[in-house]
Amino acid sequence: MPTPSTTLPSPRRDWALFLDFDGTLVSLAAHPSEVRVSPRLKRLLDELGKTFDGAVAVVSGRPLDQLEQLLGPVSLPMAGIHGLEWRDADGSRHTAIAQPAQLASCRDALAAFVADHPGLHYEDKGVSLTLHYRGAPELAEACREFFAAQHRALGETFELVPGKCVLELRPSGYHKGTAVARLLDEAPTFQARTPVFIGDDVTDEDAFRIVNARGGHSVRVGSQDETAATCYLESVQEVLTWLESLTTQAT
Repeated sequence: MPTPSTTLPSPRRDWALFLDFDGTLVSLAAHPSEVRVSPRLKRLLDELGKTFDGAVAVVSGRPLDQLEQLLGPVSLPMAGIHGLEWRDADGSRHTAIAQPAQLASCRDALAAFVADHPGLHYEDKGVSLTLHYRGAPELAEACREFFAAQHRALGETFELVPGKCVLELRPSGYHKGTAVARLLDEAPTFQARTPVFIGDDVTDEDAFRIVNARGGHSVRVGSQDETAATCYLESVQEVLTWLESLTTQAT
């Protein structure tokens, strides 16, 4: 893959902005509950919404409940759990799939596995399960083997998705790319705009590909290796600084 450019596109008011959360708008933390959102970020999201006439969405692996708690009272559209649930600008909430009954046995096994391995923690998102090993990186291989076995038991209707010190089992066919495509196709605010996606992890690659295919701009944060993104920013701070510049420079 070509190396993404450090030269960013000139901002335009006909953009539709799609923003990953952890590792993009806020720095990664050892535990998701340790993340804090600054007043600066909330003000910035409000200003971006005004600049782009509401065509700004947060697209995250976190559940909607967490995003709303962290970002409130920001009222922008949001997609949670990689597009398995989403919220419109008016606050209406939607779920792509009901809670899968097949996860019940995996849920119990995951709780036991984490209890036996200090430093690990997990999230039960209802429609998916996530295992975090940032607090015990030496257990990475054991975590991968455990989740691979759970994936085999669940079958092809689920997929195993790796990230930065995290693994997730979720229903197949839903990802950040499908979340972006849904907004571009179905939400009037986003239609006929040039999409821009900013993200930092493997789980953002689907969105990069969707945005690229639609003539947009994809921005990878923190790594230039093996990415479909066309542009690059080094850090969360660089992301925030660039986003702030869009509120005054977009033409």
